[in-house]
Amino acid sequence: MSDKITKNKAVYFTYVVTDLLGQVMEQSDIPMGYVHGVESELLPILVQTLENKTVGDHVEVTIEPEDGFGEVDRNLIYRDKVENVPEEFHQIGAEALFQNDQGEQRTFVVTDISNGMVTLDGNHPYAGKTIIYKLTVMDVRDAEPDEIATGRPDSMPPTVIH
Repeated sequence: MSDKITKNKAVYFTYVVTDLLGQVMEQSDIPMGYVHGVESELLPILVQTLENKTVGDHVEVTIEPEDGFGEVDRNLIYRDKVENVPEEFHQIGAEALFQNDQGEQRTFVVTDISNGMVTLDGNHPYAGKTIIYKLTVMDVRDAEPDEIATGRPDSMPPTVIH
């Protein structure tokens, strides 16, 4: 009998993220883990969706920007002349780490190079997008005290269903 996903359970799942047209944007066939009901990096809507699910369950949830990665913040998009940008950032996908006066860091990605200009975007790649998460629960077990404290399981699940 499988454990249900409830507070303080270590949960492992695989997932596929698609856009509304079914285009795969991200996928992990290696189980990802989190501890249910404690602070974690998992979106709250995904945590809610996984509540009371068991090993082998498949769930699909459509996530609007306000429940996921937010709207695009135009203040996080910068354009500058190519000659003002270091050469290592002259390619699409290049990442630059910036830090503000408060010590907060943010990664900006080169998203466009055209007409002599480079565009750097500090928004999450899914900002402003409606996405679909398809998850498969791979394992559920009681979390250890240190895992509950960190919100992350220490190890991979002992078994994987096929």
